[in-house]
Amino acid sequence: MLGERTFRSEDLSPADRFDCWRELVGRTHAPLELRSDHWADFRASQRVLDLGAVSVWPTTFQPVCFRRTPKLIRQSDPEGLHVSLPLSGALRTVRGTEETVYGPDSLCVVDTSQPVDVHGGDGAGLHTGVGLEVPKALLPLPRGQVDRAASLRLSAQTGFGALLAHLLTQLASGTDSYRPADGPRLGTVVVDLLSALIAHTLDSDSSLPPETRRQTLFLRIRAFVLGHLHDPGLTPPAIAAAHHISTSYLHRLFQQQGLTVSGWIRRQRLEHARRDLSDPALRGTPIHVIACRWGFPQAADFSRAFRTAYGMPPKDYRHHHGSAPDGRPARAGGGGG
Repeated sequence: MLGERTFRSEDLSPADRFDCWRELVGRTHAPLELRSDHWADFRASQRVLDLGAVSVWPTTFQPVCFRRTPKLIRQSDPEGLHVSLPLSGALRTVRGTEETVYGPDSLCVVDTSQPVDVHGGDGAGLHTGVGLEVPKALLPLPRGQVDRAASLRLSAQTGFGALLAHLLTQLASGTDSYRPADGPRLGTVVVDLLSALIAHTLDSDSSLPPETRRQTLFLRIRAFVLGHLHDPGLTPPAIAAAHHISTSYLHRLFQQQGLTVSGWIRRQRLEHARRDLSDPALRGTPIHVIACRWGFPQAADFSRAFRTAYGMPPKDYRHHHGSAPDGRPARAGGGGG
């Protein structure tokens, strides 16, 4: 898993919780003034995931106001962008006389070089979200565009914003499938997505370096494929047409990642089917239904591909790896295999 640091207020005495969390936020983001009606017995938890020069921090906390003042900026400015994705509860920013409210459908950008008040949560409920810290120097955009990022309302529902939000929530849910060495690689992906999102929102995609445009296009294609694995018509020509590129360029994009289009699609389909076969909740679902769900309309083709990939037929895999809730091996389901 990725390297991470964890903070839990319950590990501290009530008198120390708020000050310790304020210090942690100041180290992770930038020095801030924090105010909360719940400071006497503050509840918060936070994980800081190390992605090289980039960090992601899933967090939950009681309502609080973060203030980045001109005085604090003069004293210390890491010159970074902070991106917040609210998962439950809203964020409200105040910049001068302008107020903006952000919910789970949007991404809130804070520039450490600009004064701002950020109000997280309301009432007595806990606010949950994911924070992202990116040094501005890493963004391959003109400085003027980076400086405008905090004024943008970025959607988390479509396009690059949806891809970025999905990656942040995936990292927040757990990092067991990654190794520590994957951290900087993920950091590069995050920077590319954020750069593309800002440039797209400012209608300045031409300002992105070619390598960043290629990487973000590749990420869009991957997301498209993962959303259409059930479709037997998911072929390289169909994928290329959906993204307005040639089939040969599509193949080059995958070759640059050491992959083939058809091979990667097949591996993803087989892996999703394998997970379903080992899921106790799906042990009553016929194998041919699972195969069809992941783009294998012919049971014999699925059986042959599955045996090649995992060394046994789907029926045997389900018998050996599917478990009932009490931990006993599940009985094989019906259907082809």
